[in-house]
Amino acid sequence: MVAAVLAGAYLANRLQPPATAESAMILPNPDVVPAFSAVDQHGNNIDESVFKGQWDLVFFGFTHCPDICPMTLQVLATAKQQLADAGKSPLPRIVLVSVDPERDTPELMGQYVDYFGEGNLGITGTVEGISQLTEGLGIYFKKQPSDDENYNVDHSAAVLVIDPDGRFHALFGGPHVIENYVNDLPIVLAGGS
Repeated sequence: MVAAVLAGAYLANRLQPPATAESAMILPNPDVVPAFSAVDQHGNNIDESVFKGQWDLVFFGFTHCPDICPMTLQVLATAKQQLADAGKSPLPRIVLVSVDPERDTPELMGQYVDYFGEGNLGITGTVEGISQLTEGLGIYFKKQPSDDENYNVDHSAAVLVIDPDGRFHALFGGPHVIENYVNDLPIVLAGGS
């Protein structure tokens, strides 16, 4: 009798459809991150290989951003902490790629990304180097004309999920909500649909 119950439970679990991501768009054919040249928050030269070996949540923004950037990074940090508290693994690294490399020095990027937790990565460099990455991933950014140094930068607000093979695996569009990441990241990182 016990064997029959266990067999029934096993079959029921095997026949249930896999969990489905509700907010994340998982790409059916992930593309490799394009070649680019930049620097990290420590001033080290980096390229596309920086995205290999771990899952990454990549957001394109800038340290002088008044609202969207800090709010999005806080959502990612809070969701990551909630996943850690729930014992979920692996936990993705949070990456901020500057779309304002003229002002975002490595030191400033380091201070900024550290505010949102340990182990985060800040990427900056030249406009040309950052453009190699953004153009290859379909990320838009444009510096707005201004008479002083308090200019703004328009940019895409999506969060990209890069897999450990350095491939653009999934995408979260706005608005960014903690619960969407807490629900969908374990599915995305487990290779769900």
